[in-house]
Amino acid sequence: QVQLVESGGGLVQAGGSLRLSCAASGSISSINAMGWYRQAPGKQRELVATMTGGGSTNYGDFVKGRFTISRDHAKNTVYLQMNSLKPEDTAVYYCHTQTMRSVWKYDYWGQGTQVIVSS
Repeated sequence: QVQLVESGGGLVQAGGSLRLSCAASGSISSINAMGWYRQAPGKQRELVATMTGGGSTNYGDFVKGRFTISRDHAKNTVYLQMNSLKPEDTAVYYCHTQTMRSVWKYDYWGQGTQVIVSS
């Protein structure tokens, strides 16, 4: 079992910045990927940014260039630096990781952290 502990969400004015952190702990053998998804009220969950164990990144269409994902492998922690925030970025942000043990794949989600960008 893997636990994901998030921090850094909150209220910010448009144009401001936030840095989200997500630390993974528990039974971790190998992490295939860690990243962030978000979900606004009435909307589907969408990709924000992910990073594979090899360092490859993938960003959502509307956040690339403003957001940056990074990882501290020693601490099993992933960060999301969010700059130039817009009101449309308001959503619950979920940390996600996929781990492997032998041939088994496991997906874990954080509890979600609220990001509110005031207009």
